[in-house]
Amino acid sequence: MTREAMRRKAKAVPEWLNSPLWSTPPLASTPADPYGTDFSPPPAPSPKPSPSVPPPPMREQAVDSYAGRGGEIREEDGAGAALRAHLLADFKAALSKKVVNMGELRRLACLGVPDGGGTDVRPLVWKLLLGYLPTERSLWPYELEKKRSQYSAYKDEFLLNPSEKLRRIEESKLSRKKELTGERNGLLPRSEVTNEEHPLSFGKSSLWNQYFQESEILEQIDRDVKRTHPDKSFFSAKSNQESLRRILIIFSRLYPSVRYVQGLNEVLAPLFYVLKNDLDTSNSTSAEADTFFCFVELISGFKNNYCKHLDNSRVGIRSILSKLSQLLKKHDEELWRHMEVITKVYPQYYAFRWITLLLTMEFSFNVCIHIWDAMLGDPEGPPDTLLRICCAMLILVRKRLLVGDFTANIQLLQHYPQTNIDHLLHIANRLRGTMPS
Repeated sequence: MTREAMRRKAKAVPEWLNSPLWSTPPLASTPADPYGTDFSPPPAPSPKPSPSVPPPPMREQAVDSYAGRGGEIREEDGAGAALRAHLLADFKAALSKKVVNMGELRRLACLGVPDGGGTDVRPLVWKLLLGYLPTERSLWPYELEKKRSQYSAYKDEFLLNPSEKLRRIEESKLSRKKELTGERNGLLPRSEVTNEEHPLSFGKSSLWNQYFQESEILEQIDRDVKRTHPDKSFFSAKSNQESLRRILIIFSRLYPSVRYVQGLNEVLAPLFYVLKNDLDTSNSTSAEADTFFCFVELISGFKNNYCKHLDNSRVGIRSILSKLSQLLKKHDEELWRHMEVITKVYPQYYAFRWITLLLTMEFSFNVCIHIWDAMLGDPEGPPDTLLRICCAMLILVRKRLLVGDFTANIQLLQHYPQTNIDHLLHIANRLRGTMPS
C-alpha cells in the first residue's frame, strides 16, 4: 500500500475514534467483551476529596439501574445511591418551579431519569418533554382536565358501533321534535330510514360502510395488542390491552393520513407503561387519556415515516435512511465503505425497523425506556437524536462489521447484541450537531 493510500485510509476514520478513550486495552481484571466491540467504556474518574456540595452527576454514574451490559440490573453501592439521590433532587427542584425551565429539564433527562426510591418523576418529565403539559405549573390542572374531557368525547365519537351511533342520533332527533310538537314518541319508522343509514349502504357518508371498511384495521390492532410484550404481565392484563386498543383505534380514525401501521403498538407500549405506573393515582387512573395525547405528540415528529405515499419523497422513510447513511459516512467512512460498497448492506435492510419502531424491538423493554429518556430530552429533538443513536449502534459494533460479509452483518444488525447503553449514548452524543440536511 502506498504512503498516499495509507494516509487516505487513516483520514477515513474519525480522529475521536483513535482517542485512547476507545483504543486503550481493558485491564486484566475487566472481563473481555464477548462481542469484540472496538470501544471500552469511559474510564472511571480518579477519586477526589468530597466537596461540601456534591458535583452534578455524570450519566454513566447516575443511571445505576441499567448501566450494565444489556441493561442488567446491578447492585447499587453507596456512591451510586448518593448520585441517584442527587439527580432525583435536581429533578424535583426543576419540576417544582412555577415555570419549568425546559433547557434544564432536558439536560437532566439526558443524564438519565432515576428509578425507584419510592418516587418516580419520569411520567411528569415525559409529559413535559413531549409538550403535553405547559411549562407553567399553575396551568397543569386546567390542561389535564381539558385534555381528559376531550379524550372522553373522542371515545364517544370513535368507539361506538354504527347501530349505537344511529340510535343516539335518532334519540336526539326525536327529542328535538318532541320539544317542538309535543306529539311524537318512539323510534324512527322504517319508512323514514334513509339509504345512508342502512347497513348494506355503500354510500361514502354511510356509517355502516365506513365501519366495514375499517374492520381490517381493527382486526390488525387486536392482533398486535394481544402480542405486545407477552412476557410482561402488565401487558397481559385485559384492562391494559383494552386501553391500548382504544388509543390505537381513536388515533387511526382521528389521523387518517397515518391511520394504523403495524408495529405502532410497540411505540405506544413504553408511553402507556410509564404513565400507567405513575405513583400519583389521580394520574394513573387517567393514564389512557394522557397516553393518547403523548402518543400523538411523539408520532407527530415521525409521522412521515408511516405515510406510504411519502416513502419516495424528500421527507419519507427512504430519505431518513439516506440521512443515516450520510451520517455514518461522515463519521466513519471506512465502516460506511465496507457496509455499502463492499458488502452491499444498506440501511433499509436493518434500520427500517430501528427507525419506525423507535428501537423498541432492539433492546429490552426497560433499557428502551432509558434510551427514550435521552431521545425525548435531547435538545436536537427525537428524530435527529434517534438517527444519531442508530449511527452509534453501527460504530459500536464496527469491529465485527468490518470482518463480516453480507449475511453475517445482516444477522448481527437484525439481532443487535446486548451492549452498554450508557456507552452507546455517549457515542451518540459525540455525533451531535452533524446531522445531514
